[in-house]
Amino acid sequence: MTVVETPPPLPVRDRTALHERAPGALSPMLIRLAEERATGVLVREHGTLHLAEGRVVHAESPFAPGLDVLLTARGTLDAAAWPWTDDIPAAVHRLLTAGLLPRGALELCRLSALYDAGYFALAPSSTPGRFRYGTTAAAVPLPAVPVTALERETLRRRELLHRIWPDPSADGAPLIRADPVAPPPVTSRQRAVLARVDGIRTAPQIARELGRPAFHTLVDVRRLAAAGLLTPRSTLPVPPPLPPVTDPDIALLKRLRDALEAL
Repeated sequence: MTVVETPPPLPVRDRTALHERAPGALSPMLIRLAEERATGVLVREHGTLHLAEGRVVHAESPFAPGLDVLLTARGTLDAAAWPWTDDIPAAVHRLLTAGLLPRGALELCRLSALYDAGYFALAPSSTPGRFRYGTTAAAVPLPAVPVTALERETLRRRELLHRIWPDPSADGAPLIRADPVAPPPVTSRQRAVLARVDGIRTAPQIARELGRPAFHTLVDVRRLAAAGLLTPRSTLPVPPPLPPVTDPDIALLKRLRDALEAL
């Protein structure tokens, strides 16, 4: 008789212990990868996080302007001096080597871009994230960001936006200007945002045109929405106009009315 040995059961991840270690975590997968000191790329619905030994070295999101936009849009760095490449960490390395920006200034801009994209990457998702081990952006000669710091800052930003205006519908929808009876005064930053509200642009698109972090633009948009100066455009289809009523239609309606009264 042949004896077939039953293979041992696969290890089951202790999700209870994970929750106790990181209560309220925005991404339990990200917390686990940090604990494993994993290196690779975490792809989520609204952005991508690059990890090296469990720390975030780079973040990207289609909703957040990249470091190239933040540096060149307002003249911090001449556009011709940017080492045009899709590999942002490699570009940071070249900028440091060439001495085109002070290290401290570049680090501040790079952290601003990372936290900005990370905010969107950690947004609630309708699809599960995917992690590719062993593949990450080029090494950056600047400090990496702990996962706990990124999650903590993301939660702080969510709470700030909620305090300003709890309705998030203006964050990603095309925006239109409103016309309150007594409009409140606005700052120069808010005027620049309002000037680009045309029923087509969204807050992230306005941020990219202004060369500002997307989250900072969301703050302005929420404050303008709270003041009644803008609102998201409705995405519901506009019904077609009704056809005009003709004389034969009126005559038919009268005959129907008379017939109903005769019953």
